[in-house]
Amino acid sequence: METVPGIDVSVPPAGTGCAECEAGGGWWLHLRRCTQCGHIGCCDSSPGQHATAHAQSTGHPIMCSFEPGEDWFWNYDTSAYVDGPELPPPAHRPRNQTAPGPAPRVPGDWSNHLH
Repeated sequence: METVPGIDVSVPPAGTGCAECEAGGGWWLHLRRCTQCGHIGCCDSSPGQHATAHAQSTGHPIMCSFEPGEDWFWNYDTSAYVDGPELPPPAHRPRNQTAPGPAPRVPGDWSNHLH
C-alpha cells in the first residue's frame, strides 16, 4: 500500500548491495534504497552513482539510506530530505559488509575514485 507518493511500504529491499555494481564487478562507498521498488544502488560519491541513475531512469523520486545507523530519505525531484515511514526490513546493508564494499573488489586507492 503506497501511503506517500514515491514510497511503497510493502516493498522490501531487492538485495544487500548495489545491483549494477554487483552485476558488473564494481564496488561502492555507501548504499541507497529506492523506496518505490526496493532497488539498491550506490551513492553519488561512489564511482558508479547508480542510485541517482536509477531515480533518473525510472522516475522513482525517493531513495533512503541503506547504511546502518542512518534513517534519512532523499527526494530527487525536489533535491531535499523528506520524512518517510518505516519500510520492510532489512533497514540497512548487513553489518558485516564493509563500506566501501564489497571488500574483495575495493581497490587500495579507493578514495582516489570517489566523486
